[in-house]
Amino acid sequence: MEDLELKQLWTSYNAKLDVSIKINQKIAENTTELRVKSLLGSMKPTKIALIIFGFLWVIFIDTIIINTFGIASVFFMVSAIIQVLVTKLAIGLYIYQLIMIQQVDTSEPILITQEKLSSLKTTSLWIARISFLQLPIWSTFYLHNGLFVLENVLPLVFQAISTFTLTYLAIWLFLNIKIENKNKTWFKRLFDGKEWNPVIQSMELLEDIKEFRD
Repeated sequence: MEDLELKQLWTSYNAKLDVSIKINQKIAENTTELRVKSLLGSMKPTKIALIIFGFLWVIFIDTIIINTFGIASVFFMVSAIIQVLVTKLAIGLYIYQLIMIQQVDTSEPILITQEKLSSLKTTSLWIARISFLQLPIWSTFYLHNGLFVLENVLPLVFQAISTFTLTYLAIWLFLNIKIENKNKTWFKRLFDGKEWNPVIQSMELLEDIKEFRD
């Protein structure tokens, strides 16, 4: 009789333990989901601010281009057009990211949420890569035909060195800003902030949710 009672107590204990474990797992899962939502939500103010600033900047540059068309130097016009096109592309990518953040639902299957976060990560890299391509134009927009005379040889040499350096840096960054370099020091310094950390932390937290559900 005692053995039967002990067995029943043991069975009851195991059942309660299983229920307790499941409850704790559910609490942990819900807490993790809230952290993911909080991390992604923290990205919105920065992106919205950048979009607003980008729109104002585009309006400003477009106005200058229209008002100085045919008057300003070719160097200025080409530099300004390239810069404003890059800015418009970046704005489009930021708007896309805001839509993706809004669509992230941690209650969906993990793979779907991971795909959305992966898209956020990829577009963040592309925004940086494209933005850095405009580096050389900041050393060319002020040039004009009058500068290219024999008397300005020395300044033009420094100009050439500056433009070449910025061009090399822009191409190097465009080619090397990729996820494979995420553990390198320069990459971590470049992507340390609201544009990057919340996405990576959210992806790591999703792995925890995956373990809970498995």
